[in-house]
Amino acid sequence: MLNEFAPLGTVVVKSPREAFGGVDVIAREWRDLNFTSAPNLDHAIAEHEQFVSLIGSTGAQVLSLPAAPDTGLDSLYARDASVLAPGGVVLCHMGKPQRRGEPSAQRAAFESWDIAIAGVIEPPGQLEGGDVVWLDDRTVVVGRGYRTNDEGIRQYRELLGRAVELHVVPLPHWRGPGDVFHLMSVISPVDRDLAVVYSPLMSVTFREWLIARGVALVEVPPEEFDSMGANVLAVGPKQCVMLDGNSETRRRIEAMGAEVIVYAGQEISVKGGGGPTCLTRPIVRAGLTGATVAPGAAGHP
Repeated sequence: MLNEFAPLGTVVVKSPREAFGGVDVIAREWRDLNFTSAPNLDHAIAEHEQFVSLIGSTGAQVLSLPAAPDTGLDSLYARDASVLAPGGVVLCHMGKPQRRGEPSAQRAAFESWDIAIAGVIEPPGQLEGGDVVWLDDRTVVVGRGYRTNDEGIRQYRELLGRAVELHVVPLPHWRGPGDVFHLMSVISPVDRDLAVVYSPLMSVTFREWLIARGVALVEVPPEEFDSMGANVLAVGPKQCVMLDGNSETRRRIEAMGAEVIVYAGQEISVKGGGGPTCLTRPIVRAGLTGATVAPGAAGHP
C-alpha cells in the first residue's frame, strides 16, 4: 500500500554502527554535514537499538542496511535515498552532494533482499525521500525545494505512471540551501484523515487543499518545531512514534484519538536533524479496508 499510515510490514533502517563507521569518521564529518554536535557513537547505537526494537514490536520486519563506501553519517537517515512507486523502489539522486553515494549503496542491499527496483532518478534531476509523501495509493505530494528539483519531479512522475496523481508543493526558503528542510519537516500523516503539521511553514494552497480533502490537522506549536514535533512516523492508523520531549504536540495528537509512543533520540535524531520518518524507509505497508478520500479534491495544492 502506497501511503504513510497503514500498518508497517517491512521497513529498512541503518544502524549508527554502520552509518557512522567510528569516532574518527564522526570527528571528520559532523561539521560538514551540519550536525549540531558530534554524536556519541555508543549512545547512538543504544538509542537506535531501542528504536528498532520499538518498531519491531509493532510486528514489522526490520531490514538493516550494511556499511558501505561513499556513504557517511547522514546515511543513518534511510528514508531519503529512495522513494516508492507502484512498481517498486525508485533510487533517488540526492540534492545534498555529500549524500550522492547512498542510493547505489541502497540498491545493492535491495537487490540482495529481492526488493524490486522500479527506476532511478538521473542527474540533473534531484529527488529526496523526505520530500515525498503518499496520502493514499493514488495520490502523492512532492515538495519542491533545495533538495528536490523540477527535473527530479518530472522523472518521478514518469515512473509513477498515469494511475497516480502527483501534486507539487512549493517549499519555503526558511534557513537556506545549507539547512535540511523537507516536505516531511512540516507534515506527517497519521491516518487517512489526520496529519501532524507545522502550518507557519506550509503554503496556504497546500494547507487548504488538505482540509478540503477531509484531513484534520494537528498543529505543532512553534516551540516544538525545531525539536521535530512535526516529524511523526505512523506505524498503523492513528498509531505513531515520535521523538520524546514534544509534550504539547503529543497531547494534541492523543486528543485526536491517536496512540503515541516516544523514543529517546538525542544522538540519532536531535544532533542530525532527523526524526523517526527520516530514520526509516518503509517498503511494505499492509492493506486497509474502508472508504477512501476522493482523489484530487479541491484541485491542486
